[in-house]
Amino acid sequence: MTLRVSGKVVTPTGVIRQGCVEVVGDRIRAVAEYPSVRDGHWIVPGFVDMHTHGGGGHTFTTGDAGSAREAAGFHLRHGTTTLLASLVSSPLALMREATAAYRPLVEAGVLAGVHFEGPYLSADRCGAQNPEFLRDPSTDELAELIELGGGTVRMVTLAPERDGALEAIKLLVSHGVVAAVGHTDATWAQTRAAVDAGATVGTHLFNGMRPVHHREPGPVVALLDAPNVVCELVADGVHLHDGMLTFAASSAGPERTALITDAMAAAGMPDGEYELGGQAVTVADGVARLSRDGAIAGSTLTMDAALRHAVAAGVTLPDACRMVATTPARAIGLGDQVGALQAGLRADLVVLDDELNVVRVMRAGTWLE
Repeated sequence: MTLRVSGKVVTPTGVIRQGCVEVVGDRIRAVAEYPSVRDGHWIVPGFVDMHTHGGGGHTFTTGDAGSAREAAGFHLRHGTTTLLASLVSSPLALMREATAAYRPLVEAGVLAGVHFEGPYLSADRCGAQNPEFLRDPSTDELAELIELGGGTVRMVTLAPERDGALEAIKLLVSHGVVAAVGHTDATWAQTRAAVDAGATVGTHLFNGMRPVHHREPGPVVALLDAPNVVCELVADGVHLHDGMLTFAASSAGPERTALITDAMAAAGMPDGEYELGGQAVTVADGVARLSRDGAIAGSTLTMDAALRHAVAAGVTLPDACRMVATTPARAIGLGDQVGALQAGLRADLVVLDDELNVVRVMRAGTWLE
C-alpha cells in the first residue's frame, strides 16, 4: 500500500511548495510535485540528534536500558527519529555495562549507536564532565568496547592534546567509529593533527574549548576551517549567542554544521534538581547548570525547538533542515539510510505547522501514536 503525505516538502535541493512524499513499507518511494495541495503543513526529514544524554526524566548516562528506551521515546515525540545515546565521562566498568546494555537497543533500531563523550578530555575544559573520571586515551579500552559493542559504539569525543589521543583516533577510524574533538585546550596545530589523524566532528563547537585568539586560533578555527569536519552547535540561546550560531553556520555552511540538543534528563521536565554523571545539576528557567559551580550542564533542548531557534536566528528553513537531519546523518555514517526526504531512504519525516511546531511524526513508514 502506498501512503502519501502532502504539503510543503523540504528536500535536499529545496522546497516543493505543493509536494508529496510517497511511502511504501518503511521506505520513501518518491518525492514529487502534487499540484492539488493547498496550504499544507511543512513536511521535513526526521531529525537526527548525534549528541544527547537523555530527556523526559530519563537518561542515557547510567547504562540502564529501560531508561534509554524511555529517553529515546521522549525525543521521538519531538521529531527525533534517529539518535545516539551519549554518555559522559565514566569509569571503564560503566562504559562496558552501557555498551552491553545498549547493544540490543541498537540492533532493534531504538538507538543508532552510543557516543562516549569522554573520559579522554581536558581537565581545564571539562565543563560539566566529572573531573574524577578524566584520563588519557587508551587504545586497549577502546578496542575492548568496540569489540563488545559489535557496531554499537559509533562516536567518541576526546581532547587531542592528551597523551595517546592520535593513536586512539586512528584506532577508532580504522574500526569505522567517528572520532570527535571536544572538551579540549588544544592548540590550532594539535587540533589539525587530530583532523589529519581522522577526526571528523567538532563536539559542541565553542563550548568546552579554548577560545579563539588572533595569535593562537585554537580548536574552533581549526575545526571550522577543516573541509571534512562537521561542527556541532547547540541552538538554545544559552550555549551560543545567536550571532555566533549564525556565524558558524554561514562560515562552515549547512553541510558542515549540525544542530544537537546535548539534552540531559531534565529536557521536557520542570525546573528542579537533577543528576549528570554523578554530579548534582540545578535546572532554573529551563537552563541546566552544575549545582557546585554553575557550569552549563547539557541542556533541556529538543530538536524541534533547536530548529525553531535556528530559523528565528536567521537560518533559512531548508538550511536548518540540513543541520538537524541531513548533515548529522552523514556525520555519523548514516547518510545513505536516513536524514533526507528522497527516494530509497527510510521513511522518517516530521509534519510541522507554520510556527514549526510538531504536528505528526513518522518513523520507518509508521505514524507515531
